Amino acid sequence: MTYLQTLYGIFIEGARYKYILQGLGFSVGVTALSAVIGLILGIFFALLRLSKIKVLEYVSIGYVDLIRGTPAVVQLMILANIVFVGQYLSKTPVLIVAALAFGINSGAYVTEIIRAGIESLDKGQMEAARSLGMNYRLSMIEIILPQAIKRILPTLVSEFITLLKETSIVGFIGGVDLLRSANIITSQTYKGVEPLLAVGLVYLILIGIFTKIMRIVERSLKVSD
Repeated sequence: MTYLQTLYGIFIEGARYKYILQGLGFSVGVTALSAVIGLILGIFFALLRLSKIKVLEYVSIGYVDLIRGTPAVVQLMILANIVFVGQYLSKTPVLIVAALAFGINSGAYVTEIIRAGIESLDKGQMEAARSLGMNYRLSMIEIILPQAIKRILPTLVSEFITLLKETSIVGFIGGVDLLRSANIITSQTYKGVEPLLAVGLVYLILIGIFTKIMRIVERSLKVSD
């Protein structure tokens, strides 16, 4: 039996490759939704951190310190086993629970990334915007945030790549992600190396595609300057 026949038996027979496709769809879906949630939370708490109102600043600091000070798997388990319980919440899809957990986790890191990006800008930018009659909110949306995001885009890309790889722990709450799909195939074929290598290759391809897209976006933003 050649090695190609072995691979055929592992992935094609019994249509076991569909587990990887299912895991791929789940991992990409969780990552995309988590990235959106993390970006929204990051912008929100970054603005709170930069607020002149001390209470709001402390709320942001507390959120960042709490989330960054505890493992993502603990946060995931708390959401799945403590928050989303009961007659109605327990029916929440695993994808939504996982996306919220990873989104909240990512939001803490994005908060610090965006805060650093905003603080790196010349303070005269805000003063100039306010002198033109813009209020604080409009100045942030139209002037400050677009410039800050351009500066922090490479760091944000790294955070979202990390987010994609972090989804591999979602199997703890029953999600069938890429890593879980490899475990399922292993349990059926008693082959542990090939499924893991296949999943690793899929992760590598995904990250390569994502990085390429973000580089194109980054170049287009530089041209627009």
